[in-house]
Amino acid sequence: MSILFYERPPFVAKDPGPMTVSSCQAYVDRTSKHKRSIPPDLSFENIVQNKAMPPCSRQDFMEYLVYVSHDAENLQFWLWYEDYSRRFFAASKSEQALSPSWYKAEVPRPHSNDSNQTSATVFERENPLNTGGMTSQELRFDHISRPSSPNLSHVDTQSLASTTSTTLYHAESVEDADTPMGLKCKSFIIQPFRSEINRVISHYLNPGSSRELNLSSKDRAAVLQALEHTTHPSALTLVKDMVEASLRGQSHPNFIRWAICNGNKPRVLFVRNSGIAHIVAAVILGLPLILSHASRWWRFFVFPLFFVGFDISVAAYKGLCVIIHTSHRRALRPWEQFSENVSLTSFDVGPEEEAYLSTDDMFSMVSRSRNGVSLDTFGTSNSYSHEVWVEKYKQKHLFEKIFTKSIWVQEQAVRLLQDKIVKQSHAWALIISLLLTALVVALPQADVI
Repeated sequence: MSILFYERPPFVAKDPGPMTVSSCQAYVDRTSKHKRSIPPDLSFENIVQNKAMPPCSRQDFMEYLVYVSHDAENLQFWLWYEDYSRRFFAASKSEQALSPSWYKAEVPRPHSNDSNQTSATVFERENPLNTGGMTSQELRFDHISRPSSPNLSHVDTQSLASTTSTTLYHAESVEDADTPMGLKCKSFIIQPFRSEINRVISHYLNPGSSRELNLSSKDRAAVLQALEHTTHPSALTLVKDMVEASLRGQSHPNFIRWAICNGNKPRVLFVRNSGIAHIVAAVILGLPLILSHASRWWRFFVFPLFFVGFDISVAAYKGLCVIIHTSHRRALRPWEQFSENVSLTSFDVGPEEEAYLSTDDMFSMVSRSRNGVSLDTFGTSNSYSHEVWVEKYKQKHLFEKIFTKSIWVQEQAVRLLQDKIVKQSHAWALIISLLLTALVVALPQADVI
């Protein structure tokens, strides 16, 4: 029965306006109810650690965020933060002492329904250096089971965990109160990674920056104030938690839902309309047989039309083309069909080798040449309107868009999900077609024709 009622991860719509703790927590809570739709091999950890194969690799995830959901800056910032935390806690103790923790607080984690984990909550915390006494909410993530980052050693993980405490304190010690302001400013300048933090501010936090995170003015001001005093990773915890919750609760399930589809939009619409045409043909065939003097056994010929129509329609409703699924292939995405400044000569292959390269081989080579471009921490905005493929794809004929080249689906977990959806379409098509055919056969002859 699980095949009959399997559903892809539901689409999680973005809340209007900037990211907030409540909206990010809502993403996580909503997604946790449908976590069984995503197999462990396609978990968030496996994707960001690049353990999954295409079309669910980390590069595929980044391309989805750039070209489809248009919020790639979240993943770019999160990957930088994970690496920055590792490097910060690998620095010498004397360097770390120059950048004390901004606060000590329980570091939250996303929601999970596992029995050995606690439930998600949201609590208020006070910013100890905020003279206005303002408070802000912090996400609770302590209820998710997640392995530590591959970039963090056991010692680094313990260092990060040592910052989790319910006690809040000022980043500046009591002795610093008597320190001249000039010496304080000098200590800020010599803090480790200060130039890198300044680049992060100019790329992700300042209003109008190239990869500006969608933060509220209140949260942005709080984080910028924290970074004025320290380069400790704890100064960015609020932003990191919201970004991670958005990635886990909204971007990741939507990406898996999108990656399961093996056809592009024109092809899926074509297949869906073909299915509807088969169903209409079955009705058109059945009506004359009911109204005529012909034997009712001729009405069984509506069954194959009903079956084919409902089969491909149910699969197309979930983004699958049954035809290319038979070979476990998927249509190339628009940006995969054209590459800038990439030719086979750049891979040191001659005309003889080029003639024997398959579409899969060529695409794999092009993918390697593009890999990591949008994963860079610092760079231009994630806009793609200037890329060559945009205009070229617009100029393609509709027929070419429908019957575009395809490539083999490498990730086994995706193939298994696609198999389950196709079997589900077969099962539902068989049930519905049998019922409708039985109804058509059972109707009495009208003897009109």
